[in-house]
Amino acid sequence: MGREHEYRYRVVDVFTENPLEGNALAVFPDAASLDATTMQRIALELNLAESAFVLPPTRSDCAARVRIFTPAKEMRFAGHPTIGTAFVLLDEGLVPAHTGGFSLEENIGPVPVRVETGARPMLWLRTPSMETGRCYDPSLCASVLGLTPPDLLDVAPQKLSAGNPTIFVALRDRLAVDRAWLDLAGMRQLRGADAELACVFVFTPTTEGAYSRMFAPEYGVAEDPATGSSTGPLAAFMIRHGLLANSSSGTRLLSEQGTKMGRRSLVHVHLRGDRGADGIEIGGHVTPLVTATMRFAVPRR
Repeated sequence: MGREHEYRYRVVDVFTENPLEGNALAVFPDAASLDATTMQRIALELNLAESAFVLPPTRSDCAARVRIFTPAKEMRFAGHPTIGTAFVLLDEGLVPAHTGGFSLEENIGPVPVRVETGARPMLWLRTPSMETGRCYDPSLCASVLGLTPPDLLDVAPQKLSAGNPTIFVALRDRLAVDRAWLDLAGMRQLRGADAELACVFVFTPTTEGAYSRMFAPEYGVAEDPATGSSTGPLAAFMIRHGLLANSSSGTRLLSEQGTKMGRRSLVHVHLRGDRGADGIEIGGHVTPLVTATMRFAVPRR
């Protein structure tokens, strides 16, 4: 075994102003000495939806490099780790607070972060470019989610991705959203021969935006309390199918997620330009909760 090291980390609750709500995230502000295998083992040990590891940037236009892991795999991009890591970097003075924003280098590329100042500052990320995938049989979606076809709106479920492939299923009401459930066998049945891993995002339109839940059993996440990487594509999907109460220039929307699992999260959406033509921003508050130290010896390789 190698020499024992200490690694300080923070746990923050993202997309909430209340402790013990939102989506919990572990952030390691100085992870330069950790390799990817150890990062993955730490993420599995902590067993949060995601853990983020901060490294020196390799690009001059980014303030830091961030590697993001679920308990099962590394992500190209994820929303609540971007927002939560940005908060920790600001809170610890590792990035300047007066510039109004900066970019984080993730596996998908640079992700711009904007700081909206106030009594409780909000942090906003710019959703990466989106890809549109195939549609899915509504009856099959209903079956694997434990629902019936009448529980679905008359909108074909479809995969969209902004770095995190997501299958969107529009449901009739909050009761249907709360009844839905997806296990690993159902996810594999839905994905079929498609080799690409995906998560499933169920929602119903509300006057504020959407009431949502997200399942990602293949990522080691039974249910995610808040999914910033999927909320930009959610807004695009809702605009495309006329499911938003308002979609004019500059409209702000709200996706309430995680309520069923006792981790209520408020994920804010800012549509820039006409119907988001100039980009979709995802934002929220962050509540710090824990500062801790992990101590272990990394095996020599």
